[in-house]
Amino acid sequence: MLHLSHRMFKIFKSWLNNSLIALLLVTLFLGISTAGWTPSSSAALPAGNAITDGNALLRYALPIDNKPVRQLQASLEDIATQLRANRRWGAVSKDLSKASRILDKPSQLLAGVPKERQPQAEALIAELKSGVNELQEVVKTKDKEQVRDQRAKLLSLVSQLEESMVTEFPFEVPAEYSNLPQLKGRATVKVKTNKGDLTVVVDGYSAPVTAGNFVDLVQRGFYDGLEFTRSEESYVLQTGDPPGKDVGFIDPKTGKYRAIPLEVLAQGDKKPTYGITLEDAGRYTDLPVLPFSAFGALALARPERDVNGGSSQVFFFLFEPELTPAGRNLLDGRYSVFGYLTEGKEVLDELKAGDKIESAKVIQGLENLVEPNVA
Repeated sequence: MLHLSHRMFKIFKSWLNNSLIALLLVTLFLGISTAGWTPSSSAALPAGNAITDGNALLRYALPIDNKPVRQLQASLEDIATQLRANRRWGAVSKDLSKASRILDKPSQLLAGVPKERQPQAEALIAELKSGVNELQEVVKTKDKEQVRDQRAKLLSLVSQLEESMVTEFPFEVPAEYSNLPQLKGRATVKVKTNKGDLTVVVDGYSAPVTAGNFVDLVQRGFYDGLEFTRSEESYVLQTGDPPGKDVGFIDPKTGKYRAIPLEVLAQGDKKPTYGITLEDAGRYTDLPVLPFSAFGALALARPERDVNGGSSQVFFFLFEPELTPAGRNLLDGRYSVFGYLTEGKEVLDELKAGDKIESAKVIQGLENLVEPNVA
C-alpha cells in the first residue's frame, strides 16, 4: 500500500521516546526545569524559536525581497510570543510601535510592489496603519483574546501586501516534468468532510509539481467521496487511496500511473531539489522552506523505497509541539510538503480513519494551474 511508511512511523516513535527520556535524564541530573532549558545552537533543534504557524510559514515562503515588510510581519507575529508570557504588555506595545514606524514610511514598502499594483498596496498600508493604531488602544485593556483577533486581521493584510510584491515565478521547473500539471503560484482549496470544513493553501512557489498535481486532482473531483484511510494520533491523517486495486491516480489520457517526484525547496536555494531526499544528498542540517513544523502541514505520501513514486495519496501532519519539537523533524526533507491548513484545526483534530471527504474544491488560484504537456 502507498503511504507514509510504517517503518518511518516506528523510527519516529523511537526517536520521540528516546528524545523525551534523554531530556528527562538531563533535567533530573542537572536539576533544571524543562520550561527554562534552551538547547545550544549545536543541539538537534535550530537556534531561536521555530515557526509553528502555517500562515506565517506561507508568508515567509513568498519569493519577495523587501526588508521593511518582513520587519512589519515579524513585529506583529512576535505579539503572540509575548502574549504567551506573563506581564509582557510592554513588549507588545514595543512591537506595535515598531510596526507603526515602518508603516509611517510607505514608500519603502511600495518599493517592492509593481507600479500597476501600488494603488491597492497603498490602500492596504492605510488599513494596516489604522489597524495598528486601533490595536494599540486594545492593548491598554489587556484583553488577550481581542488582541489575538486584531493581530490575526492585521497579519492577513500583511499577507495580501506581501503577495502583491511577487512579480514573477521564481525559477524554471525542469523540462522533464512538463508532462505533469504545475501550479505557478498559490491556490486555496476548501475540503468538506463529514465532520466539518478544512481550508488549505497550497504553495506552488515552493513545490510547483506537487502542488500542481494536487490542485489538478481536486479540480477533477478525484478526492470527492474518498475516505481517510489512516490516522495516527499526534502524527498523520492520510487520504487519496482510490477504490479498487490502484493506489494512485491513473491518467485517462495516458492510461498510466501518474508518478510525482520528491520535490523539496531548501532554505537558501533558488529552486527545489528533485528526486532525492536532503539526507541522501548529504544536506543533513539544511531545512526546507516548507517544514513539518505546523499542525496541518500537507504532504505527498509515497512508497517507502521510491522517492519518485507519490501520486494521489496525501497526508496531514498532526504536529504536537510537546511531542515533536519543531526544527529538523525526521520527516523534513524526506517528503514533499506543499501546503498548510489555514482554517479548520478543530475539524482536523477530530477526523479519523473511516471519515470521509464529501467534496474538495479550488476556491482561489485556479488560474495558476498550468496544464501538462502530454504528447
